[in-house]
Amino acid sequence: MNDQGKPTIVVKRITKGGGGHHGGAWKIAYADFVTAMMAFFLLMWLLGSTSRGDQTGMTMDVHSPLKITMPGGSGSGDSSNVLKGAGTDPTKKTGQVKRGDVEAKKATVSLNSGQRYKESAEETQFKSLRRRIDESLETRQALRQLKRQVLVDVTTKGLRIQLVDAENRPMFSLAQAELKLYTRELLQEIGAILHGVPNRVALAGHTDARPYSSGERGYSNWELSIDRANAARRELIAGGMDEAKVLRVVGLSSTVSLNANDPNDPVNRRISIIVLNKRAEDEFEQSHRASDPEVASSAATDRLPAQPPEQAVLLAKETGDANR
Repeated sequence: MNDQGKPTIVVKRITKGGGGHHGGAWKIAYADFVTAMMAFFLLMWLLGSTSRGDQTGMTMDVHSPLKITMPGGSGSGDSSNVLKGAGTDPTKKTGQVKRGDVEAKKATVSLNSGQRYKESAEETQFKSLRRRIDESLETRQALRQLKRQVLVDVTTKGLRIQLVDAENRPMFSLAQAELKLYTRELLQEIGAILHGVPNRVALAGHTDARPYSSGERGYSNWELSIDRANAARRELIAGGMDEAKVLRVVGLSSTVSLNANDPNDPVNRRISIIVLNKRAEDEFEQSHRASDPEVASSAATDRLPAQPPEQAVLLAKETGDANR
């Protein structure tokens, strides 16, 4: 106690140190370490997902920055670089394309556009041709009853016109190549229509599966089918179609049935007229220009137009005329 009789109060303060394992500085160091590891793994992932060519391009850009800025220089302006350059194609996400690539692409697009235009023109022509055939069947009284026996569709080879038999209205006399009168009128009408188109045509004769009594050794469905195809060819020409339009005449017997479930169905007895598109015509001509005799004979169903059809009958299956 002091003189006044009051007690003396002593305050002791304990000061703790900031170092050692009791501090929080290690947390900052650990966070820096984790951040560095994340950046490292991100870099490794980017390198692993980038092609070797892209890596080479990036390396060249870093070591030779002036090269890509010079006129005609390569680097970030190449399509092989992942960096978006400042060339003529700023929409290219994986880098600019070279001028040669752009010109080649334009040439390809131009070629494809020309091909599409040609195909589109043929499609329009085939639609018009089909409409004219339908109109003829509707307007001519003698042909109106045959409307159900004329099948018109578009195949990969062109516009196909098929004249099929009916049970009570055959196109030919029984087991003969003699045309009925109404079949002649129909073929002549089609010949007049085909005269106005530039495309060439191919004809094929088909029969049912009923065999001749003599079998395959004598006059058979093979001979019958080609004779009927030739008879149809003559009537098309009589109707006004230029004979030079005929590219081939084939006889397929009963190998390609319209009704495969019933080989004896009358609809299998038919004449197929295909107005060839440009592609099919070129393929046929190229097959005959081949120097290899085996390649040329692969189209054994075909007949050279310069030869009389009666003297150049080549019989075989024609897989391209298969019905869908």
